[in-house]
Amino acid sequence: MHRGVRDGQVDERATRGDACYASAMSDKTRQQRPEREATDESLAGERRKTDDELAKRSGELEENADDVVAAARARADEVLDRARVNADAERRRQGGIQVGERDVVEAERRDADVALDRERADADDQLSAERMQRRAALSALLALEREQTDDRLLDERERADRAIGSRDEFLAMVSHDARSMLGGIALSAAALMNTPGDEAMRTSIARDAQRIQRFTARMNRLVSDLLDVVSIEAGRLAVAPQRHDATELLRETVDAFQALAATRKLSIMTEVRADTLLARYDHERVLQVLANLVGNAMKFTPPNGRIGIVVENVDDQVRFAVSDTGPGIPAERLSVVFDRFWQLSSTTREGLGLGLYISRCIVEAHGGRLWAESRVGEGSTFYFTLPASAGGVGVGGGGVSAGGVSGVSAGGVSGAT
Repeated sequence: MHRGVRDGQVDERATRGDACYASAMSDKTRQQRPEREATDESLAGERRKTDDELAKRSGELEENADDVVAAARARADEVLDRARVNADAERRRQGGIQVGERDVVEAERRDADVALDRERADADDQLSAERMQRRAALSALLALEREQTDDRLLDERERADRAIGSRDEFLAMVSHDARSMLGGIALSAAALMNTPGDEAMRTSIARDAQRIQRFTARMNRLVSDLLDVVSIEAGRLAVAPQRHDATELLRETVDAFQALAATRKLSIMTEVRADTLLARYDHERVLQVLANLVGNAMKFTPPNGRIGIVVENVDDQVRFAVSDTGPGIPAERLSVVFDRFWQLSSTTREGLGLGLYISRCIVEAHGGRLWAESRVGEGSTFYFTLPASAGGVGVGGGGVSAGGVSGVSAGGVSGAT
């Protein structure tokens, strides 16, 4: 990224970032992570669906059981009524029913009906009580299982947090020590350039020393990328937006990439479609985004190709567009180019494949958006937006300038990963 070894020194901003990062990672009261909140909400939602479905199915089963019992009772009543009618008919054939006998039979039948209704009511009450007991037992079992699941989930998260905390603290210490050693290597390489000798020897030493400085800058960028990713995962990616003129970013990016442009025979066309474009952003972080996008464009643009950078105001936002004349990105891959460790080519890996992922997180931390459009064989264009500062757009046309743009040496804005 843009943080690296500059003029034989480790970037002070990166070193300060190590200290702040280590302090933040040692904080015992970590904030809830967004992905965990989403998991908890999803789990709660699934449990509510389960409860609703269980209540629905239990209600349906009980309703069906009640219908079966009611139908059986109705058939039993029909059979009983039919038996009574047949009994009365048989008595009449045998000589009739006496008045007193009829009163006794009707009284017995009324008593039998009352007893039957009482037994059925008692059975209904018992069934209702059993159902309530089953519901209570099922609810208690579900609550116990869910409580155990929640406890295990919390235990696993605590273990994961402890492991991540140890990893992050270790990474912070290692990155600090690595940067100190890289700074020493860069200083030693700068000292080698002053080695006395004839012209041929000095030229050879200078070439090797510059190569060492480029390698140390690249290693420092990789360390910075890893630290940024860890900060993003912990929800601690720090941005400090202030009011700036977005055209300054364009000038700094072009200046940083100008030297290497000529060696790769690439040209850049820059266009600012306003006199001034004021926006609120963290200057160093957004410069890091532009460095990634321009670095990627250079990486995949063949010699004699062209890279374009356009800055303009669109719907109360400042929009940047970085285009190239490279091979383009297949449509099915546009949705994954911002994933971690994604590489366009699986055969030639340059960097870690974290640049676009980090860039997207930086832009989103500013309240903006980063996306890509591409056509295979014609090139790609990466867009990102930043919130415009109130009253910060000047009226007027932007000029167009051309120049060579490519990577960068050990200092300034670095290439992409």
